[in-house]
Amino acid sequence: MADHPSIINMTVPDFSAAMTGEQTFKLSDYHGKNIVLYFYPKDNTPGCTTEAIQFRDLYPQFQQKNTLIFGISRDSIRSHEGFKSKLDLPFQLISDPDETLCAMFNVMKMKNMYGKQVRGIERSTFIIDAAGTLVKEWRGVKVPAHVEEVLEFVSH
Repeated sequence: MADHPSIINMTVPDFSAAMTGEQTFKLSDYHGKNIVLYFYPKDNTPGCTTEAIQFRDLYPQFQQKNTLIFGISRDSIRSHEGFKSKLDLPFQLISDPDETLCAMFNVMKMKNMYGKQVRGIERSTFIIDAAGTLVKEWRGVKVPAHVEEVLEFVSH
């Protein structure tokens, strides 16, 4: 974790980005709610599909905890719309093709894929509280049991 300076307990600067549903995500629009931002490598890949389905299935419990969920990857809005529709996701997906948000949350890293070094998103989840403060981060996320862990955190 040495290459990730902690940004816990810091106020997240307001930002906006294109998201599904022909909407624009603007952090300040959600003041008063907890926000889960989960960064994932790519639409329609096995781990990302599993993670999205788990967030979908637990979404009502997150809503009961005044918490909204947004998925973020570098995929296009068109790709996101297809992924969201296929999985019937009740939350929006944010498109970050120029890696602005990836840089803001420091989630880009070199990874090994099929023996080659490729630059990609490290699966990571961040919780921003109702006041706009980053209160929790998970980096290098393994999908099994992760979503339950996030729900547990916002439940306290």
